[in-house]
Amino acid sequence: MGAPMSKYFALIPAAGTGSRIGSPMPKQYQPINGKPMLWHALKPFNLHPGIERIFVVLSPSDTWFAQMRWDEFESRLEVLRCGAESRAGSVLNGLRAIGGRVAGNDRILVHDAARPCLTLQLIDKLLAQVGDDRAGGLLAEPLADTLKRADVGGRILGTEPRDNLWRAQTPQMFHYDVLVKALAGAGDEATDEASAVERLGLSPLLVKSDATNLKVTYAEDLHLAEVILNNRVS
Repeated sequence: MGAPMSKYFALIPAAGTGSRIGSPMPKQYQPINGKPMLWHALKPFNLHPGIERIFVVLSPSDTWFAQMRWDEFESRLEVLRCGAESRAGSVLNGLRAIGGRVAGNDRILVHDAARPCLTLQLIDKLLAQVGDDRAGGLLAEPLADTLKRADVGGRILGTEPRDNLWRAQTPQMFHYDVLVKALAGAGDEATDEASAVERLGLSPLLVKSDATNLKVTYAEDLHLAEVILNNRVS
């Protein structure tokens, strides 16, 4: 008998406060088209037939989630109240919380709660191109802008070459056992899952995405996300 088929699970860390958006409401709950940003981040995984279950990692003290409606996700969504101060800590805590229910070769797709414009097509592309690669992979966008290095006073020190530079996005997909080992070893130093996996000596695959899979950081990004989503509907 061959090895059992791998399953795909989505894990969304949503324990942050998103202070840069300038609101007492955490960023992941900011409304976009009348729905929380987190709702939009969950939606493509809920619609994708290949995703077994969606795990959302919240802060133990989160009071916002329960005030909002998540009815359409109920059959596939599970809340894990084990969020940490760092993103890496939240992801690792979430992985450990589901450890008894997933296999080592199952794939975990870690996605930012602040990326509300992910499409089913990009999920398909990630799954297809990464396949069974033990190094995993992530959506990313090749850099097109000219990069300037500045001094502390905001003056240009030099222009940086942008050849072969990519802007990392999410989802980032890895085997469960690889990701747990990577994050446990990297601690809070990992800025994303891929950087932790790189520390194991592995080279994750970059899967070309585009700028519409944006990360909402500032208040003006909310409007941009709204425009992207509305254009898709039309």
